[in-house]
Amino acid sequence: MSAPVSTIEEAVQAALATVDDPEIRRPITDLGMVRSATVDGSGAVKVELLLTVAGCPLRDKLRTDITAAVSAVPGVTAVEIDFGVMSPEQRQELQTRLRGGATPEPVIPFAQPGSHTRVYAVASGKGGVGKSSVTVNLAAALAARGLSVGVVDADIYGHSVPRMLGADGRPTRVEDMIMPPQAHGVKVISIGMFTAGNAAVVWRGPMLHRALQQFLADVYWGDLDVLLLDLPPGTGDVAISLAQLLPNAEILIVTTPQTAAAEVAERAGAIALQTHQRLVGVVENMSWLELPSGERMEIFGAGGGATVAESLTRVVGAEVPLLGQVPLDTRVREAGDAGRPIVLDAPEAPASIALRKVADRLAVRRDSLVGKPLGLRPSSR
Repeated sequence: MSAPVSTIEEAVQAALATVDDPEIRRPITDLGMVRSATVDGSGAVKVELLLTVAGCPLRDKLRTDITAAVSAVPGVTAVEIDFGVMSPEQRQELQTRLRGGATPEPVIPFAQPGSHTRVYAVASGKGGVGKSSVTVNLAAALAARGLSVGVVDADIYGHSVPRMLGADGRPTRVEDMIMPPQAHGVKVISIGMFTAGNAAVVWRGPMLHRALQQFLADVYWGDLDVLLLDLPPGTGDVAISLAQLLPNAEILIVTTPQTAAAEVAERAGAIALQTHQRLVGVVENMSWLELPSGERMEIFGAGGGATVAESLTRVVGAEVPLLGQVPLDTRVREAGDAGRPIVLDAPEAPASIALRKVADRLAVRRDSLVGKPLGLRPSSR
């Protein structure tokens, strides 16, 4: 004997509550997306679902997930889903709900006193040292540990994070709030998602500042454990804006073993003295090439990472550790071009192991040490 319709309807509602919106990662029932769910006498279910925008890119996934969840309810014989679109008022209500009833004026959640998100700005003195490769692999490794991770591609002129993470989706706008695409469990936003093709971005300081501010305040990140920012090389406008917008961000310096690169990296790290931000450590990339014989060929020299760490330790008067040395491996480049970070694509590769060790050290940092500028000044001696 079949269960009463009311019981089936309750079970259907419970099943719908298990379906998360793919972008927001919260139940569709909590987001006001389920307009109605009815069951007829034969057990056929009709769900009316409201999308945030008409051209929702994840419409098919929602259909699949809802169908699977509702079909598993005993007594359900068929599932039909009708898609509608939220009204402007409903989108505004959703935006308010996501912001916790906050005022319409967006704020940067990571800069608020109660934020528990660890913010790491990945910087380098010059380009070509593999800063973006390090960023995306650290993000993927941290997400693989079960952490909620976001990446801001703040390298406005040289944006490459979406390709290297395989994030080929487009952001979805809900009123004045942006839903970031995700790849490998990592939320990511980049100016490259808003430009046509491979168009160049020609902006000056104020525009760069505004873009970074929008990425941090207008994007719905949810409750992140870790936020990584891939900064442009050097100590220009974006680095200065970051210090103003996220004074609690910690700086991670990437360099190669080459002396010239290390010297420039020291300058990038020393900006922390002026911005009063904490230096979390140094990563030496492309440290050596391991030959088939087992020997190491130090193509770019040796010791640059240690030199930078020691120099910055002296300058700031606090330990700036060398967090890791990442071997040169063509698979890092190949995996990045394919949109699948090497820590996922070839987890046993020496470069993957080294990058995961760095991620492990960043993941276990104590809250009491995170986001606390030390206000250090160089000694007058």
